[in-house]
Amino acid sequence: MRHEFLKRFISSLILISIIIFLITEGSLFLNLFILFCLIISLYEWYMMRENNIHYITGIVFLILSFYSVFRLTNFETGYFYFIFILIICISTDIGGYIFGKIFKGKKLIKISPNKTYSGMFGSFILSLLSSYLFLQLTTIFHYLKFNSINTLIFILLISLISQVGDIIISYFKRKSKIKNTGNIIPGHGGLLDRIDGMIFAFPFGYLFLSLEILK
Repeated sequence: MRHEFLKRFISSLILISIIIFLITEGSLFLNLFILFCLIISLYEWYMMRENNIHYITGIVFLILSFYSVFRLTNFETGYFYFIFILIICISTDIGGYIFGKIFKGKKLIKISPNKTYSGMFGSFILSLLSSYLFLQLTTIFHYLKFNSINTLIFILLISLISQVGDIIISYFKRKSKIKNTGNIIPGHGGLLDRIDGMIFAFPFGYLFLSLEILK
């Protein structure tokens, strides 16, 4: 467990570091990175096309999902929300893994046999803790309070959607009879293995921000 956790943690740390670096370098570099991730994701989804009646729908969804990321980063404070959602999704994944391995317990769903109720609660707990730390550190965005009911709901919903996305991609991997969508990221396999929750969470986050629900 420790070895697997370290791989997940290091992979997550590298991903966040790359994003922050690209943001500081300018939107062009970040947009190119988003485009690169889209191409890799489409390729990995293409490799899962066997016995997949939702293949075309998945292509459309991936394009719309990455477009929402592009749109999100073009908001006035879009980079902040981009990193915010990224942190929620990553902590959701790590929290689910840690709590699931430690406490085990009843299985959550047959589609993804490794998912447990303890892991689900762990995802919520770690996403709340990491969000609290992030919002405390980014004092420039003092208008977004952790104790705001809208902010709390946003965190929990992003975490929930991220978990649902993880389960959905797991379902398609089982249908395709593969363990990982690829091997590009140590500890996670393919890119879709790493961003399975994010591709569902970002469109929702973009919609949430567009409706100005957090303000």
